[in-house]
Amino acid sequence: MFVPQAGYDRAITVFSPDGRLFQVEYALETVKRGTISIGMITSDGVLLAAEEQIDKFQDENFSRKLFVLDDNIGAALSGYVPDGRVLIDYSREICQNHRLVYDECATVEYVARRISDIKQAFTQQAGVRPFGVSIIFGGVDLDKIPKIFVTDPSGSYVKYFLAAIGNKSDAALSFLAKYYTNKITLEEAKMLAAAAIKRTSISEKQIKIRFLE
Repeated sequence: MFVPQAGYDRAITVFSPDGRLFQVEYALETVKRGTISIGMITSDGVLLAAEEQIDKFQDENFSRKLFVLDDNIGAALSGYVPDGRVLIDYSREICQNHRLVYDECATVEYVARRISDIKQAFTQQAGVRPFGVSIIFGGVDLDKIPKIFVTDPSGSYVKYFLAAIGNKSDAALSFLAKYYTNKITLEEAKMLAAAAIKRTSISEKQIKIRFLE
C-alpha cells in the first residue's frame, strides 16, 4: 500500500525525497492487477499465452491480450488494456515503417526498445501519465534465434527466456521454473503455460496461446 507524500504522488516528473516516482509505481501496480500473460522460448520458437476474460455476450476481438505485430513478432500484454491497444498500434506502425525502409522485418529487440522509449518519455513529461501496461514481445529474428523482451511502465526493457506479467505472475513463474528447460518443445510448453495460468484461478476456456517460429 502506498503512502502519499506531499504532492509527489501527483506530479510524475518530480522525484520524492526518497527517490521515488509515485505515478510510475502506481502504473506498475496496475499491471499487477491485470490478467496474467506468459512468454516462453522453446526449442521450436516462442510461445505466448494469456488469460482473456470474455463475457459470453461480448465480441472476443475486444478483449484480446495476444497480438500479431509482423510475420515474425507477437505481443502479449497485462494491465490497463486501452493503454495496451495504443502501444500495440505504435508497435505495428514501427514494424511497417521498418519493413518499408529496409525491406525486412524489424527485430524483436528493436520494437521492444522503441516502445520502451515511448513509455519512458511518458514518465517525465508534464500533462501526461505513465502507460499502465507491461508487454511481452516475442518472436524469431532473421538469425533464427527466438527472443523475448518485456517492457514495463517505467520504460525499461529486459531480455528473458521465460517471463510472466500480471496478477500472480510471481507464483506462475515459480511453478514454471520447476519444469522449464531450454529444450522444451512446443507441445510441452503449451501444457506448461496452461497449467501455470490455471493456478491463478481461471478456466482453460479463457487461455489463448500463440506460437511464433
